[in-house]
Amino acid sequence: MSKKNSSSKVFGAAALACALLAGSTAAGSAQKARRTAVVNPRTAAVREATAEVLRETSEIRKLPVRKQVRSGAQTRTEIEQMLIRNLDENATPEELEASELTLRKLGMTPADFRLRAFLIGLLTEQVAGYYEPKTQEFYLADWIDLDGQKPVMAHELTHALQDQHFDLKRLDKLPKHESDAGLAAHALVEGDAMVLMMQYVMRSPVRQLAMLRSLVTGGAGSTEQYDKAPRVLRETLVFPYVQGSAWAGQLYKRGGWEMVSGAYKNLPQSTEQILHPEKYFSLETPTKVAFRSIAEALGKGWKVADHDVNGEWSYYLILDEYLQSKETSQKAAEGWGGDRYVLYTGPNKSDVLLTQKTVWDTEADAREFYEAYAQRTSKRYAAAPVASEPAVRSFWNTKEGGVLVERVGTTVLVVEGIPETLKAETLAGLLMAKT
Repeated sequence: MSKKNSSSKVFGAAALACALLAGSTAAGSAQKARRTAVVNPRTAAVREATAEVLRETSEIRKLPVRKQVRSGAQTRTEIEQMLIRNLDENATPEELEASELTLRKLGMTPADFRLRAFLIGLLTEQVAGYYEPKTQEFYLADWIDLDGQKPVMAHELTHALQDQHFDLKRLDKLPKHESDAGLAAHALVEGDAMVLMMQYVMRSPVRQLAMLRSLVTGGAGSTEQYDKAPRVLRETLVFPYVQGSAWAGQLYKRGGWEMVSGAYKNLPQSTEQILHPEKYFSLETPTKVAFRSIAEALGKGWKVADHDVNGEWSYYLILDEYLQSKETSQKAAEGWGGDRYVLYTGPNKSDVLLTQKTVWDTEADAREFYEAYAQRTSKRYAAAPVASEPAVRSFWNTKEGGVLVERVGTTVLVVEGIPETLKAETLAGLLMAKT
């Protein structure tokens, strides 16, 4: 799908939203619903425009049309129902709750924030059209101007061509608990389509004027939900489009569409590679950080609720939520080598503990991240650490439990929500031990 007028874990949440926007869907019930639905009166016009735009998109992208794309128009209600089905089929209530808890534990969302309802409202507001790989169909929202949305159609029909040549459905099979890599893959898909869309627009002064008018007027729909979305969701939702477009543009500049197409065989493996294309070209791959459970040490009733990879992009957002300095946060997140976070829940509702184990390219990078995260922690809890050893270890007592930030060489450990009954040193020793 495209964001309206566009030319996720911590982020499981945000990465999931990106997956839904990219058309990562399940077919079953959605297909049945469409077979029994009344044909939208705008469907004939959409189908005619689809054939025309697909031909030109294929010519620009240098990917032959292997089969015509079924298309139609849908109402806001139909699109909302599709989003609800896809959300429920892609994430269990437990997974959504875990994403909520992670975001809340990091102080990225209000305490009363409800992820599922917000995602449905946000995505329904933002969708202008979508291509669904599992049914190989394209739909355009019926409440927007057809001629003015042909750039959106070009974007979505690029997804159809990607699917015909590279099989987008395989992105649904990427390993679970690897959201950073998933976000990077979606940046390829959306970045490719964004570069194509801009070339489509630049072919015609009329299209350029229409896009300019759309940007000036704010387009055909509301941005109310998007404007009030927590920053982490807002910025991660647009990551595949904005950073993905810049990244795909670098590939295109270096080797044309052939190099962009080649990336589907050699997927980007991290948001670090998207943010720093030279790391993709040099094949700098992330370090796999082992998953180690400390549930037994935490005590009876504690369990692992979730685990995943944040990546450079998410750490930039985590830091900048409180540092409020783009330059400082970006610099501290650079040099990321790998990470794994684990969320634990205990016997009581308030028992939530989050561990983050990160590795960095150099000790200097690790120190920089350590210092930035320590500063973030002091700002978030409006308190100085009760114990601190510069560039090595800091500990805070907070109303949400103890917080430990510790560095050993190129590894930085963060533990938030430590119960009073447990020693931070004990947990750190378990988490830092080699597997």
